[in-house]
Amino acid sequence: MQADLGPNERAWLAKQPATAIVDDMFCCHGTPTSDTTYLLEHVTPHGVFLHSEEAISAAIQGISQSLIVCGHSHSARIVQLANGQLIVNPGSVGIPAYNDDLPYPHVMQAGSPHARYAIVERNAHGWQVEHYAICYAWHEAAATARHNGRENLARWLATGWAQLAD
Repeated sequence: MQADLGPNERAWLAKQPATAIVDDMFCCHGTPTSDTTYLLEHVTPHGVFLHSEEAISAAIQGISQSLIVCGHSHSARIVQLANGQLIVNPGSVGIPAYNDDLPYPHVMQAGSPHARYAIVERNAHGWQVEHYAICYAWHEAAATARHNGRENLARWLATGWAQLAD
């Protein structure tokens, strides 16, 4: 939680770049130009949906790396574009569900409390992606959230489910 960070940690985080390029991999949190916009999903008044390939391609215009790693939605996904680029969202290690009000009220939820990550390796055929969902002491994490007055976060951590009215 942000309140648990001291001034040194906040200063270090503020100095970090919004994106990174490692060899043939482009990394961003949301999109290449926004930390708060989903790259692979779009939110409507009717729910959250996978963006069209055209919308995703427009959002990554100018990115030449063959692998793009993003996050923000906390939803583990792999999207292969017609041009050969692969986009991977590893999911979330620590928050498997949440609700948000922007641009419309919506929930993102994994449906289980497991910590998620991905291992990506290039082989002779392209990028191989292995998604993992692992058990950890999520009840302890939920108890800490509850102790800090965050009942909604406690439920998300313990179950992987969210609801709009938190």
